[in-house]
Amino acid sequence: MKTDFDNKPTHIACIMDGNGRWAKQQGKPRTFGHRAGADAVSRCIESCIRHGIPMLTLYAFSSENWNRPSLEVKALMSLLHHFLKEKVSSLEKQDIRLSTIGNTAKLPAKTQQLLNRVVEQTKDNKTLHLVLALSYGSRDEIVEATKKIAHMAQSGQLNPEQITHELFEKHLDTAGMPDPDLLIRTSGEMRISNFLLWQISYTELFVTPTLWPDFSEKEFLEALTDYNTRHRKFGKI
Repeated sequence: MKTDFDNKPTHIACIMDGNGRWAKQQGKPRTFGHRAGADAVSRCIESCIRHGIPMLTLYAFSSENWNRPSLEVKALMSLLHHFLKEKVSSLEKQDIRLSTIGNTAKLPAKTQQLLNRVVEQTKDNKTLHLVLALSYGSRDEIVEATKKIAHMAQSGQLNPEQITHELFEKHLDTAGMPDPDLLIRTSGEMRISNFLLWQISYTELFVTPTLWPDFSEKEFLEALTDYNTRHRKFGKI
């Protein structure tokens, strides 16, 4: 169902939390929850297209997730590879552009190759820009941006007095992307989990107790309805 909103976000970001707990409730292994979470990703993408949201960023795999048990990490990488392979035709059909943020060089080689191919293949699509945060950590991102700017200053390319918010943003993974207007977190946890710390300075937050595998059009509309009531002042009156 399409609903009209006077005030819609241009860019939604999601912290997709709760796969493990959902699987535990079903008496299943965590990998079962991750597979169900992939279905919720498809529903979220469809909701964005249905309601005219042009950009969606999903926190798919954090830099800290590498510390999980090796079997779970392997299963997540396999699921990512399968998702990309299975969805490439539908991304094209739905006019979805795929891009990534994060240290994707840490992904398995075959997955990197597939990911690069899908990114290249969809680069001219316009209806939805889907960004996957993969091997992503915001603190790492900020440190790496700082290093790049420090090297520029050290080599004489840049006077430290020339460093501005705009210059700093150009060295983040998200360079050229608009900041999220709305951040949705599932599972009821009230934390940011090292996700887009710079970019969400003025982002509206919506937390739902729903676990990610159960995230549906209903929760999506609840988030949009809540956002529609917000008055974004950006520090002004």
